[in-house]
Amino acid sequence: MFCRNFAVLFLLISAAVARAEPAREIVPVKSRQISQFKVGSDKTVFGALEFIGGIEMTSANPLFGALSAIRFLPDGQSFVAVMDTGHWVEGAVIRDDAGGLEGLSDLTVTPMTDANGEAQLEKWRVDSEGLALREGQAIVSFEQSPRIEIYPYPGFAEARPQGQMALPFPVEELRSNGGIETIAIAPKNGPLRGAAVVVSERSVDKADNLFAGILEGPMKGAFTVVRADPYSVTDGAFLPHGDLLLLERRFNFASGLGMRIRRIAAGDIRPGAVVDGDVMLEADMSYQIDNMEALDVISRPDGEIRVILVSDDNHSILERNLMLEFRLIK
Repeated sequence: MFCRNFAVLFLLISAAVARAEPAREIVPVKSRQISQFKVGSDKTVFGALEFIGGIEMTSANPLFGALSAIRFLPDGQSFVAVMDTGHWVEGAVIRDDAGGLEGLSDLTVTPMTDANGEAQLEKWRVDSEGLALREGQAIVSFEQSPRIEIYPYPGFAEARPQGQMALPFPVEELRSNGGIETIAIAPKNGPLRGAAVVVSERSVDKADNLFAGILEGPMKGAFTVVRADPYSVTDGAFLPHGDLLLLERRFNFASGLGMRIRRIAAGDIRPGAVVDGDVMLEADMSYQIDNMEALDVISRPDGEIRVILVSDDNHSILERNLMLEFRLIK
């Protein structure tokens, strides 16, 4: 009896350990360089941005794809990303001799775990669309089951969420497939004092403005963003001095895909405000774009600002995984 009970206990402990340490997978990625942003043109300056280069990424591993948010680490090379299938992605960019994007290192992909330490499987629960990193925390926004979960950083890939952040507007107002897409961390030295900020994709108030919010700090509260139909917000990141860049996407069968970047002034973001901003960049299918989902800002040691855009292929053979890099010039 003792041996049998010991064996059962051993199996239970082993199973618990296995659940607490989700299996990682190494995913090799092949890349093709993109030298022109506008197809057939050597033009490099587009509005406030200068195109530096890009890559189209493919992998034989069917797990690769569905990238919905990306955040670069201070070295400007390493990054953390999330897939909307509920996976963490860790990797780094490889650059050519001229400093342009050439490829990616092999990626490490790990399923996210829930509060029980188990991998989340149901699509409606794991639709991770936004990611923000700051000291001690990796913060993820989930769209279809709307919530903001906090994981430890570093150590997020092996950990269960440590808590949630409350939204400053009614969760029931969020659309099931148009909820929180963007979560970004404001600069510590700006008016928002390093607060997390969220913007919804297509969920609007009675005035048809997008729900948004400052989740903490002295300016905590809800605000809204002017919605420009047919565009939907898919990601955002703060510039070092506090302006917020919002990546927006549109699609219809008549005109196909489009994207743009809107710049929201730092001083406009406050509780109760309705904010709008200038369009920095706009592109349609005559440019090297796809289903653009992710945006991040990289501050280089020399003070130069780079903007990275990434597309989500939805695991479809009709869409591409792209990474595009621009220099901010205005």
